[in-house]
Amino acid sequence: MKVLFDANALMIPGQFNVDVFSETEALVGSYEPVTLEGVVSELEGISLGKGRDASAAKVGVSLSRRCKVEKNPDNSIPVDDMIVKYADENNCTVMTNDRRLRNKLLEFHIDVIVLRNQKTLEILKG
Repeated sequence: MKVLFDANALMIPGQFNVDVFSETEALVGSYEPVTLEGVVSELEGISLGKGRDASAAKVGVSLSRRCKVEKNPDNSIPVDDMIVKYADENNCTVMTNDRRLRNKLLEFHIDVIVLRNQKTLEILKG
């Protein structure tokens, strides 16, 4: 099983001190962590700023190295749309804390892993 991590998911450890990789494994069992080049670029951009989000994005860039970084499926569309397209074409579950992306994924019947109460992960069936 592949689990695709978006930028928001990779920032969770820096924001809420939750180990998204071990918690995901506890939730779904053995899995392959993947992300997209566009997600890594997004994190790198956020990490150049200042404040809490920039710090969390730096952690996210570091954590992205634990994922298999896949090529973007279509560079002409926004990163969130790339995530939906990749997950749909590759039968992935997606980990995100982004409400708009979560709702779009569920519309496409793609399972989504979300953070609940800033401490535990939960899977929403798409």
